[in-house]
Amino acid sequence: MSVFLSYIFLGLSLAAPIGPVNAAQLDRGIKGGFFPAWFVGLGAITADAIYMLIVYLGVVHVIDTPFIKTFLWLFGGFVLIYTGIESMVSSKKLTTNQNRLSEPLHKSFFAGFIMSITNPLTILFWLGIYGSVLANTASTYGYEALLLYSIAIFIGLLTWDVFMAALSSSFRKVLNIKLLRAITIFSGLALIGFGIYFSTQGIMLMIEY
Repeated sequence: MSVFLSYIFLGLSLAAPIGPVNAAQLDRGIKGGFFPAWFVGLGAITADAIYMLIVYLGVVHVIDTPFIKTFLWLFGGFVLIYTGIESMVSSKKLTTNQNRLSEPLHKSFFAGFIMSITNPLTILFWLGIYGSVLANTASTYGYEALLLYSIAIFIGLLTWDVFMAALSSSFRKVLNIKLLRAITIFSGLALIGFGIYFSTQGIMLMIEY
């Protein structure tokens, strides 16, 4: 049981650090409530599942090439900068009433998915940490335990997703409009900052090769 809990904590550790997905959840939660924020996280978790499957199937060399890495850095940077600017522009539409800025849930899901699937830092986690966890689990507990402990990782991811969605959507109820707009602008700036970092890394990688 303690091993299972440690894998849940591993999932939390992956999701908890402040990154593009958390910033987007904060933005969606303030503007649209619990479900848009939650679906951003679900989209990101879906991308995590794809990378987990890639590592499990042993085809990591496909995404470990300079071309693919450069593409992910640059495209990821573009998505984040665009999303950040959009977030800051729409912050002006926030009001103190309970009418939320509605966004289709599939759009929130897709935003989280794109942010995570094009995030090379996510790839590094799954190739590095999960790859070593996979090898250690297989050698220690056998391949039967891989599914169980992979599920534990996703429990950790989902737990953080629900927490962030609840936290961000509750801000609207307790904060005034100026603070809400300030948080939204901060989230937008954070996304733009991550986008600039991603783009810079992509350009450096392109120059290097």
